Amino acid sequence: MSNPLPLVLIAVPAVVLACQAGGWAARRLGQPPVIGEMAVGILLGPSLLGWLAPGVQHLLLPPEVLPYTSVLGNLALLVFLFLIGLELDLPSLRAGRRAVASVATGSMVLPLALGTVLALVMYPVLAPPGAQRLPFVLFIATAMSITAFPVLARILTDKGLATTRLGTFALACAAADDALAWCLLIAVTSLATAGSPLDALVALALTATLTAALVAARRLVKRGLERAARTSDELVTVLLVAGLLLAAWATDRIGVHPAIGAFLVGATVPRGVPAVERGAARLQAVVVPLLLPLFFVDIGLRTDLAALPGGQWGWAALILAVAVTGKWLGAAGAARLAGCDWRWSALMGTLMNCRGITEIVVLGIGLQLGVISTNLFTIMVLMAVVSTAATAPLLDRLIRNAPGLTAPAPAGETVPPGGPEATR
Repeated sequence: MSNPLPLVLIAVPAVVLACQAGGWAARRLGQPPVIGEMAVGILLGPSLLGWLAPGVQHLLLPPEVLPYTSVLGNLALLVFLFLIGLELDLPSLRAGRRAVASVATGSMVLPLALGTVLALVMYPVLAPPGAQRLPFVLFIATAMSITAFPVLARILTDKGLATTRLGTFALACAAADDALAWCLLIAVTSLATAGSPLDALVALALTATLTAALVAARRLVKRGLERAARTSDELVTVLLVAGLLLAAWATDRIGVHPAIGAFLVGATVPRGVPAVERGAARLQAVVVPLLLPLFFVDIGLRTDLAALPGGQWGWAALILAVAVTGKWLGAAGAARLAGCDWRWSALMGTLMNCRGITEIVVLGIGLQLGVISTNLFTIMVLMAVVSTAATAPLLDRLIRNAPGLTAPAPAGETVPPGGPEATR
């Protein structure tokens, strides 16, 4: 194709407007907009539009344009992961760290254990040809333990709970969960792309070195960004984007996914620089709504519910049951052991089941690396959408007639009432 621009000029507005409509519909149903955006991305693929009206799908998203929309969507994904890293204010977890660590660990360990057992059973049936057992098992276990910090934050904010005792504690636990999950994902991607265990160790060591370098350079970077801010906010935004793209390139060369580099830059970029916050807000307002839907559609085109063999719907039900049960029991049980009452514990189990776009990103990485098959990818995406969509209505039911849970949290406090550190 000599000039793909005319096709891109049709595909981009069609996808963006459709996802905006899906987000609006989701909000009307009491769901975060990202649920509607993810659902529309799937419906524009072979699961619905390609099945009912293949001619319309070909007109909007012809095969010739897909490589270009995929690149744009993946660039938006890198920006989005930078923003996720930026939102993870890890130093804030020091307040109430024992209770946070207890719930975060519980919501990781039990899903990891159950996911490992399930993956060992699934490997002979659902693993793609050539996939090694260890990366497959570790990837499935990691995917089962994901909590989507940004989507959870959106749900709590929409319901006016982000600054309550419940909201601050849940977000702290989700932040710790996300940090642990990304560490596991780095290890899994290293194993999946390495030719030998030694190569995997080298990739892990290089990633750790890059992380240490980013942390060590924070003061120098902060001075540079503050100096750039005196010139213009636009220069700060350019430097942030350049930095996240270069870090993504570096992790790709190391042998782990480019998304890891973008996330690491966001997690280590200096806080307390107003121009950084304004630059991040600018990226959030422009790149995410305009280009991230292209990533959802890229995922949707690989998700074909209509082509899923009838015998694999039983696996889909089992995966959903294990994912939800493991996450709920792990988080709720840990909260109970930490001294929380049953309602608070049930809320923790419900909120930590929110997987959202973080799960979709992780699954996309697994599919790109060849760790999971297309059918298993479809099943796991379905699990992510269902478990996330259930979060908001279950939250509404649990907090009904419980005004104490929605009380504002004291400044800097992340400890649940009645928890082991509440009286310290």
